[in-house]
Amino acid sequence: MSSADRPATRLATRLAFLVAGFGIACWAPLVPFAKTRLGVDDGVLGLLLLSLGIGSVVAMLLTGIVSARYGSRPIIIAGGFGLALVLPLLAVADSPATLALALFAFGAALGSIDVAMNIHAVKVERAAKRPLMSGFHALFSIGGFAGAALMTALLSLQFGTLACTLICSVLMLIAMAVTAPRLLRSVQVQEGPLFVLPHGSVLLLALLGAITFLVEGAMLDWGALLVIGAGLVTEAQGGAGYIVFSIAMTVGRLGGDAVVARIGDRATLLWGSLIAIAGFVMLLTAPVAALAIGGFLLIGLGASNLVPVLFRRAARQTVMPAGLAVAAVTTAGYAGVLIGPAGVGFIAQIGGLPAAFGLLAALMGLVTLSAPIVTTSARQGTAS
Repeated sequence: MSSADRPATRLATRLAFLVAGFGIACWAPLVPFAKTRLGVDDGVLGLLLLSLGIGSVVAMLLTGIVSARYGSRPIIIAGGFGLALVLPLLAVADSPATLALALFAFGAALGSIDVAMNIHAVKVERAAKRPLMSGFHALFSIGGFAGAALMTALLSLQFGTLACTLICSVLMLIAMAVTAPRLLRSVQVQEGPLFVLPHGSVLLLALLGAITFLVEGAMLDWGALLVIGAGLVTEAQGGAGYIVFSIAMTVGRLGGDAVVARIGDRATLLWGSLIAIAGFVMLLTAPVAALAIGGFLLIGLGASNLVPVLFRRAARQTVMPAGLAVAAVTTAGYAGVLIGPAGVGFIAQIGGLPAAFGLLAALMGLVTLSAPIVTTSARQGTAS
């Protein structure tokens, strides 16, 4: 069995994260074109977009099972190539039914590579005996920037949607061609059941994953409306906060491995969540736009390394197979992204958007309180 601690395996892992972020970001600028092409209203479009989420969740649940028998390599390859091949279909689907099927397939490819690349990442990190997860997740963020920017630039140059998707698909195919032969080939067949309901420390990790992903989704969907509603910025400037949040998240992850290596998982969860809570306080009490933007900055920096640490702890626990635990945390996180923003809207309708963001800060406090538990449990391995 070849060692997982090799430059080739680290490169393959980074490229897998890059392709996943790039692929999903390529779809976002195509949404208005799909709505116009099909002539559907917002309600129908919302149902169509739900197909992507359903495909992702179904694939995430299955990936943990399949990877336990066949390893993460074939799933990463299938998911990465699947994203590249299905993307052009999203630009030519000419009926709600065909777009729903294409989105389901696209979501399945995304969900499968998302889980598998994290399983692969924890193996590579474990072999390296040093933190690497934050850097891997930073590549997902960079891929998201690159995908959205390239697709937007091509559309601005009056390229057709099909031509844009084909160009992006070719780039993903090239990246996957480089990735595939460098992925870990070894398979350790898992003994015992192929499906285990999350329990014990894994259930707590899944809950914390849902919270952190929920915060990211809420910043995207509701952050601009919060500062606009407070009269701090105009509608044209509403997106500035999320841009700062995204940059802070990416920068935090690029430097996150060094931080975790120095202070450990527990301190990273503790201080990261406290910094994020401070950001929420600043955002909700800011009298001027500059301080509100500073709140976005702190939330991005504080939250940047929480998810990588949660994946690492999921891989170290022993109450259930590591692959199934990583799949559970990923699925819970994705559920937080899908369901959470809608929940924020429901709470905002009752008590106002500031109250909803105050609840997000309180939920982040659960990460603070849980940091000692998820890093000192006897079944988690040695604390760090």
